Amino acid sequence: MSLARDIADLSSVSARLDTLGGSEGALSNRSVIINGAMMLSQRQTSSSNVGNQYVLDRFAVYKQNTGSTYTCSQNSVTDLAGFNNSLKMDCTTADTSLASNEQVYVSYKAEGQDLQRFQKGHATALGFTLSFYVKTNKTGLYTVSMFDRDNTRKVNGSYTVADTNWNRYTINFPADTTGKFDDDNASSLEIFFNLVAGSDTNTGTLYTTWQASVDAGSATGQVNFADSTSNDWEITGIQLETGSGAATDFEHRSYGDELLRCQRYCIDLTPDSGTSPYFPGTGACANTTVAVTHMAFPVQMRATPSLSFSSAGDYRIYNGSTHTVTAIGINGMSPVGGGVNFSVTSSMGTAQAVGVYAASTGIRSLVVAEL
Repeated sequence: MSLARDIADLSSVSARLDTLGGSEGALSNRSVIINGAMMLSQRQTSSSNVGNQYVLDRFAVYKQNTGSTYTCSQNSVTDLAGFNNSLKMDCTTADTSLASNEQVYVSYKAEGQDLQRFQKGHATALGFTLSFYVKTNKTGLYTVSMFDRDNTRKVNGSYTVADTNWNRYTINFPADTTGKFDDDNASSLEIFFNLVAGSDTNTGTLYTTWQASVDAGSATGQVNFADSTSNDWEITGIQLETGSGAATDFEHRSYGDELLRCQRYCIDLTPDSGTSPYFPGTGACANTTVAVTHMAFPVQMRATPSLSFSSAGDYRIYNGSTHTVTAIGINGMSPVGGGVNFSVTSSMGTAQAVGVYAASTGIRSLVVAEL
């Protein structure tokens, strides 16, 4: 009797899952967004006068033709259960008279091979359900755009902020039977959380069905977040899943899981070492003026990465005496690892092990393979 009852219960659960649309039947990996809870910020925790750069992992700020300035930071959240961090935009220089081609938005880019579940471009195409939490003291209507870079198509949606509390917003974007996402590691879908929009985009009627991308109607009704230096806007809990109905609960992932996902695009090579200098690696002298370090990445990166560092002169080589680095270059880098050359002017000798370190604790050494 117990076995029969268990089988009946399992059949009931299976039937229930069969009735759920899109990713709602999945227990994990429902969301294609990485770092949606804003836990990771490998580059820096705050950037003043931010513009056209990645800030928190996987999220970038875009600015065009604007006199406004912003500080973007990984902000500590204490008043939203389940979340400890947000991406915060703080307006530091106001712009009350917008140029027609002015834009400011926070963007996210996703690889095409991670988007095949949406079946875009097929007769069976599924809708997109985007959900997120926003807190801002600049109330009014905000717009969000989704841009299909593979096929140059766009669709837009909106949400209205009526108070200064944290609120969860859901935007349902329709399915699109035109234009498949490429099945590759390039950017296919880009999401723009608009904050400032001039009359080129903030005009006409907001178009909420997929069409060939045009400026007009892609941010219609958008408030001017830049109109006061008192304005703050925070976002967290971003999730994108298949379907066209209610959003499922936010899919929380462990810090370690999110770190590995983020390291596909950016790896911080400078581990914390208290008040001592940061050591990004050890290696050996290739000749009297070049030392080589080798590294294996913790994950395979999206593509062969580039190096990102402030200045070669910020680094030192130590092999019994200290040498200031004058140039840094890649030596056989690949998505899984490789070497880095550190050049100096004074002779280091040969066949010696060396340590390479940053001259102070505020310096970041990154390998980057962003979209």
